Amino acid sequence: MPFQRFVETGRVALISDGPNRGKLVSIVDVIDQTRVLVDGPTSNVPRGQIRLNQLHLTKFRIKFPFTASTRVVRKAWSDAKVDEKWSESVWAKKIASKEKRAQLTDFDRFKLRRARSRRNHIRTATFLALRKSASRNGTLYGKKKMAKGGDKPKPAKKGKAQKEAPKKK
Repeated sequence: MPFQRFVETGRVALISDGPNRGKLVSIVDVIDQTRVLVDGPTSNVPRGQIRLNQLHLTKFRIKFPFTASTRVVRKAWSDAKVDEKWSESVWAKKIASKEKRAQLTDFDRFKLRRARSRRNHIRTATFLALRKSASRNGTLYGKKKMAKGGDKPKPAKKGKAQKEAPKKK
């Protein structure tokens, strides 16, 4: 089934254009192919008609009779807890973060850029340290490999100072 959200009575929608932009409404009646009757009982949107290209349909739907009054829509809205469900949705969180980002001052953007830079520096240093230790362990590219000499530890190499030192008799 390709479509999940239909224009139907009780469908909750987000207004994308006009004076009530960003507010939630419920579709009360379908007028024709391009217009619907909406009502926003908790978002202070008065009952009225709106074009479908001004709406974004959400996944939420509330149950109430065909062309119900505002009082009935408000009761169904509160019973379904639409406001709580909407505030927990990813869509609402994205909108809130966009609004918060738009309110940043120059100094706030500077602080954010510095914090990201510091975070990335710490992340890179940690990654390099882990990669270095994995490379030394032999676990960087898959299974840990045994040393060529078996389980025996390799003898320490003699340095120049030990080779040239005179032997006592």
